[in-house]
Formats: sequence, C-alpha cells, structure tokens
Amino acid sequence: MRLILASKSPTRAKILKRHAIGFSQVSIDFDEDSLGYSNPKDFVYHATKGKIGAYLSKHNLDFPVLCADTVVCADDLILRKAKDKEDAKEILLRQSGNSVSILTCMIYKSKKMEFIDLSTTKYLFKPFDMDKLEAYLDGDEWKGKAGACMVEGFCKKYIKEVIGLQSTAMGLSIERLMPFIELDDVFK
Repeated sequence: MRLILASKSPTRAKILKRHAIGFSQVSIDFDEDSLGYSNPKDFVYHATKGKIGAYLSKHNLDFPVLCADTVVCADDLILRKAKDKEDAKEILLRQSGNSVSILTCMIYKSKKMEFIDLSTTKYLFKPFDMDKLEAYLDGDEWKGKAGACMVEGFCKKYIKEVIGLQSTAMGLSIERLMPFIELDDVFK
C-alpha cells in the first residue's frame, strides 16, 4: 500500500514507517488560525477537514490520502502550538500536575472509502520539575508540537495515569487506521 501523508509532522511519518506503510509526505497549506472554534472536538475535526480539502483542491486522488490534526487541552482550553519559548512555558505550566486531553482527528480517503476518526487520550501529569522544564524549553523538541507536549519525550516521566492510545497522543491513531488501510488494499 502506498499513500500520501498530507502533513509535515515527523512524528506521524515515524508512526507510518514503524508500521511498514509506504507513503510520500507533502505539506498542506491550511490556516488553522482562521477557524473560530473553541470546542476542542469541533476545532480538531474542522482543521482536519480543512486540510484534506486543501489537499484535494490541488491534487487528484491518485493515491489514498491521510490528513490529521491534534490538539492538547487543559482546563477546557485548547493549548495550540507555542509561538515562542515564553508561550511554551505558559502552556506547559498549565499541564503540570493537571489532567490533559489530547485529541487527534484523522481522515483517510481513497477512491473506495473515507474513514474519519476522532480519538482522545487523557493523561494525568505529576507536577513538572522546574529545572528540567527549563532545560526542555532550551531545546527544540517543543517547537511545532500541539501543547508543546511530547508524551513520548519530556512529559513521559511525569505521567501518573493514562487512558487511551499513545498513538492518538502522538498525532495518529494507527491502531484505528490500520484495518481501513488493509481493507482498502484488498479492494484495489
């Protein structure tokens, strides 16, 4: 199976590689900031719909296409990608010692089918060590990440409880996607 990953996310690319899914990666030009949704489910769904719409407005559906978007929420607020180091610190402090939800919406579309999934993984974090937080902020790993959060990196050692799939929190619910990719491959 070969598909188009319409996302510049290196984490989503790693997930597909780990599952031996052949793909080409293309960046999509879609302005998420133009969306006026404050509800996390509405926001992530419409961002993903907007991304796939942007892709399809410029490309044929020669190969199946996969688009996704992820948001991090704490205290009923969407924690977007940090604009700078100070914004990242504020976003991460909101998550420290708190319950955090990470929502990922993905759309897989081929000539034969369309699969839409919106999944949530919830984390309860212990309070972050401030010195380690500052060291994390001095690096680049938080850049471009929803909520400046890396549950597979910095935040991992602070996880007190998790409900849901780690892949959802990483930006691609691969366990939910695989049966549809396999089914699509059968019907080729």
